Amino acid sequence: MAALSDLPDSLVLEIFSYLPVRDRIRLSRVCRRWKRLVDDRWLWRHVDLTVCRMRPKIMWHLLRRYMASRLHSLRLGGYLSSGSQTPQLSPALMRALGQKCPNLQRLCLHGADLSMVPITSLPSTLRTLELHSCEISMAWLLKGQYPTVLPLLECIVLDRVPAFRDEHLQGLTHFQSLRSLVLGGTYRVTETGLDASLQELSYLQRLEVLGCTFSADSTLLAISRHLRDVRKIRLTITGLSARGLSALEGMPALESLCLQAPHITLEMLSLAEIISCCLTMPKLRVLELQGLEWDGQEVERILCQGLPHCLVIIRACPKESMDWWI
Repeated sequence: MAALSDLPDSLVLEIFSYLPVRDRIRLSRVCRRWKRLVDDRWLWRHVDLTVCRMRPKIMWHLLRRYMASRLHSLRLGGYLSSGSQTPQLSPALMRALGQKCPNLQRLCLHGADLSMVPITSLPSTLRTLELHSCEISMAWLLKGQYPTVLPLLECIVLDRVPAFRDEHLQGLTHFQSLRSLVLGGTYRVTETGLDASLQELSYLQRLEVLGCTFSADSTLLAISRHLRDVRKIRLTITGLSARGLSALEGMPALESLCLQAPHITLEMLSLAEIISCCLTMPKLRVLELQGLEWDGQEVERILCQGLPHCLVIIRACPKESMDWWI
C-alpha cells in the first residue's frame, strides 16, 4: 500500500482540506514538503472555523499568515456567549478581513454576538452573508441607514436571528444586487412586512421562507403579486391550502418549487391539485416535497407521470429544519 509521501501533491492537498485548521498548521511542522503544501493558496480558499472558538490572537495570526488574499469563503462560530475568557468578534477584525482579504466573497457567522459590530465594518467584497443564531444591532439593516454598505451582496441568509423584524426586512431593499433571500425562524417578521418588502424586492430570483409565523398561503400570495421573475421557491407549508398554491399558477420564470414540513398530508393538498398547478408553470423543472406522510413511492410515481418534464424529489424533512417547529 502506498505511503502518504508517495501520493502526488494534488491528492495530499485534497486530504489536508478535510482537516480542521489547527491540524493543518500542526502538519506544516512535519517536513518541508508538508509545510509547502500547507502554504498552498488552494488550501485556504475556503476556511471553516466553526468547530472551535479561536482566541483573537490566533485569529489575527491566521489572517496574516495563511488567509489574506487567498480567502474566498469563511465560516466562524461560537462567539455568542459573553465573558472575559470568551473570544469576541470585533469591528477591528471585520475591518481587517475586508482590508487583507480582497477576494472574500462569502461570510457565514454561527452563534455570534454582532450587537457591537456595525454593519459598515463588514467586508465590502461580500456577495453572500449568512447569519445563523446571531444577535445583531437594531440599527444594522434599517432602511436608509447605510445606503452604500455591501454593494455587491447577492445572497443573505437570516436563520434564527431573533432581533430581525419588519424594519430590517424593508432595509434589505437598498441592496440592489440582492437576488437570493432566505428567512428561517424570523418570528418577528409579519405578513404585512413581508408583502411590503417583496414589493420593493421584485428583482429577487430565489426566496426561501422556513418556519416563520405567517402562513404559506399569505407568502405565496405575496410572491405571486410581486416576484414574477422568481426562479426558486422553498417554503414550509404551515397554513397552505389549494387556494394558496393556486396563486403560483402561471408563474413564468419559476424553475424549482420545494414544499417542506414535518408532515404533509392529503388533507392539506391533493396530488391532483399539485399537478394541476405545476402544469401551468412553463419553466418548472424541479418539484420537491419534504416531510411526506404519504406512500412515497406511489406519490412519486403519480407525480412523475403527471409532470413528465419535472424532476420529482420526495424525501424526509431535514433534521435542521425540524428545529423551527420545536
